[in-house]
Amino acid sequence: HRAGLANQPTSVSADDGLALTGAWVTAAVKCAPPDNKPLPAERDECRPFLQRELTLLKGVKVVVCLGGFAYEAACSELGVRPRPKFGHAVEVAAPNGWTLLCSYHPSQQNTFTGRLTEPMLDAVFARAVELAGLAGQAGPATR
Repeated sequence: HRAGLANQPTSVSADDGLALTGAWVTAAVKCAPPDNKPLPAERDECRPFLQRELTLLKGVKVVVCLGGFAYEAACSELGVRPRPKFGHAVEVAAPNGWTLLCSYHPSQQNTFTGRLTEPMLDAVFARAVELAGLAGQAGPATR
């Protein structure tokens, strides 16, 4: 919301009016694995769903990867070779012209320990907006 990609700061149900602008949210794994720790085999099982989603999306310029698992899935799907080491705010050019922008996963473990702070996450999304050419087109006060 603070980056201008949503019309409201929170969402509590599917019909609460949340609307995204210039953004799409997906996951590399569509199931809820034990301990919220997906295995590579689970990622591989879900890969056709991710492939289909990415095929249907038009005008993609930036993919924000929330966590190393998402980064590995995106690199695999988009054919990124060699794969630069994952790290917060790392930017990687994919062969199809998209930019992968990395962030530590916003899990409680990362946020409670301070590994990922609100300003760090805000900076990643501000950079994504800039890379996508959406700067100045949307904002929480105008949507």
